[in-house]
Amino acid sequence: MEKLIEQFSLGLFFWQSVLFVALVLLLKKFAWKPILEAVNEREEGIKNALESAEEAKKEMQSLNADNERILKEARAERDTLLKEARELKDKIIADAKEDAQEQATGIIDAAKAAIEVEKQAAIADLKTQVAHLSIDIAEKVVKQELSAKKDQLELVDKMLGDVTLN
Repeated sequence: MEKLIEQFSLGLFFWQSVLFVALVLLLKKFAWKPILEAVNEREEGIKNALESAEEAKKEMQSLNADNERILKEARAERDTLLKEARELKDKIIADAKEDAQEQATGIIDAAKAAIEVEKQAAIADLKTQVAHLSIDIAEKVVKQELSAKKDQLELVDKMLGDVTLN
C-alpha cells in the first residue's frame, strides 16, 4: 500500500475522476434512463396484467355463480315438469281404467239383457212347442178309442219319444 501512495499522481487522479463523471453522465443519459424506463414499463405492464387477471377471476366467479343459479333453476324446472308429467300420466291411466270399467259394465249389462231376451224367447218357444205337442197328443188320444188306460200311456210315451225339441 505504501507503494501505491508513493506513485500517486494528482493529474492522473483528476483526469480519471473527470472521465468517471463523464462516463456516469453518459450512462445516465443513454443507458440508465432507457433501462429504467423499460423496467418501469415492464412493471406497469405486469401490474396491468395482474389487475386484468384479477378482473377476469372475478368475472369467472360471477359467471360460475350465474351458471350454478341457472343450473339449479333448470333442475327445479325439470323436476316440476317430471312431476306434472307423472301426475298427468296417472290421471290418464285412471281415466282410461274408469272408461274401460264403464264400457265393460255396459257390455256385461247388454250381454245380460241379450241373454234374458234369448231366455224369454226360448221359454216362449218351448211353451209353444209344449202346447202344440200337448194338443197333438190329446188329438191322437181322442181319435183312437182306446179302452185301456195302459194303451193310452204307452201311446203318450211313444209320441214323446218321437218328438224332438228344436
